[in-house]
Amino acid sequence: MSRPTPTETPWMVLIGPAGTGKSTLGQEIAARTQRPFVDLDAVADGYYAEVGWSIATLRERIAAVGRLAAESEWEPARAHAVARAVADNPGAVIALGAGHTSYTDDQQLATVRTALSCCPDVIRLLPSPNRGTSLNVLRQRCTVSKGRSWIIDGHDFLAYWLDDHGIQLVAKRTIYTLDETPAQTAARLLRDT
Repeated sequence: MSRPTPTETPWMVLIGPAGTGKSTLGQEIAARTQRPFVDLDAVADGYYAEVGWSIATLRERIAAVGRLAAESEWEPARAHAVARAVADNPGAVIALGAGHTSYTDDQQLATVRTALSCCPDVIRLLPSPNRGTSLNVLRQRCTVSKGRSWIIDGHDFLAYWLDDHGIQLVAKRTIYTLDETPAQTAARLLRDT
């Protein structure tokens, strides 16, 4: 079986915790390269529906069992959405929300690893190589831009996403962005690609 070419797969996939700037950077890179941009968080509901899930269902499950348990129940739908987005968007720049690469179920992580393995560039974005600096920056960004700290029911989702082994397994490289604007990071990535 031959390996898919970049015209058959997404051209670039951006991953990382909430607040890393995946969507902003993805839009910048897509504009500079004249490629389509897909923010999976914005289009995932259609994919979730294919396996009987929705954001409304997630909210219902959070109310019933708590955020952490509901996130685990939602994993098959998230993995399905990643696989479908990769298949449906050849040549695109895709931003995956933090939960789309973090799994407690190894089977769901394997689905995502398989889907992303054919993509030529899967980039993990972080503010800094220093964990503490990254966590502080991400917490501040999320609090300011999203109105949430991501500490829910005693669980620190930002720390979990930052430390998650799954995201480290799917990334082909990690880029640190702390002192750069999105335009500067995009220019650097495009020079290195």
